[in-house]
Amino acid sequence: MMYTTLEVLRDGPIATVWLNRPEVHNAFNAMLIAELTAVCRLLDADDTARVVVLAGRGKSFCAGADLNWMKAAGEASLADNTADARRLASMLQALAELRKPTIARVHGPAFGGGLGLAAACDLCVAATAAVFAASEVRLGLIAATISPYVLRAIGERQAYRYLLTAERITAAHAHDIGLAHEVVATEQLDAKIAELIYALLQGGPKALAASKALIRTVANQSINEGLMDETARRIAELRATPEGQEGLAAFLEKRPPAWIAGATGQP
Repeated sequence: MMYTTLEVLRDGPIATVWLNRPEVHNAFNAMLIAELTAVCRLLDADDTARVVVLAGRGKSFCAGADLNWMKAAGEASLADNTADARRLASMLQALAELRKPTIARVHGPAFGGGLGLAAACDLCVAATAAVFAASEVRLGLIAATISPYVLRAIGERQAYRYLLTAERITAAHAHDIGLAHEVVATEQLDAKIAELIYALLQGGPKALAASKALIRTVANQSINEGLMDETARRIAELRATPEGQEGLAAFLEKRPPAWIAGATGQP
């Protein structure tokens, strides 16, 4: 498909979604929100796509909301504003709940909604020059739609600081507080992502999807009989699937499982 605000590239099982509005630092507008939501849903339904990388063309990963879009929203009715914000929230949810592993490739500024995109991805790899910020309060706003993903990444205590001060967070500090999993020199960014992709492709596709769902269910829950029953049910169901049986057979027979055929990346 052709997109106005995105460029989608495929390399076998790897789909790279490029935010492609470099002239405005890949800022959100209604079109980008709609297209990114649609792409996430298409890739979620595409069994040949096994890992999704989110990246930004130009100097920035994503500078947040487009100023013209924000100005129009400010002049709209409360109902229209709510609907706009709900579409943004739905886009972040579509990204966060993709059944395939997602990697944010952050090479420059990730402000406001850009921070939300980085936090909504399962993994975040940042260049040393990357910088993050929840900048909304400096515009008299709040980091509302991105907050579930930012809090999930950095925790409540750190969120009190960075959602209130809007301080810029260096890549090194983003790593310290749990926002970035890896920080590397810009020229090593793609090699590090390829390394992670290789590791991800070793896992069974259904097992990876089930693991993501498991994490969302188990996070912050008390360990009780109900939770133990739920986790036992989930692994028992996977053991009975063809993928689970193939994985066990491959292990016992000392051979790669079927899903590794065609895997790419760096060992």
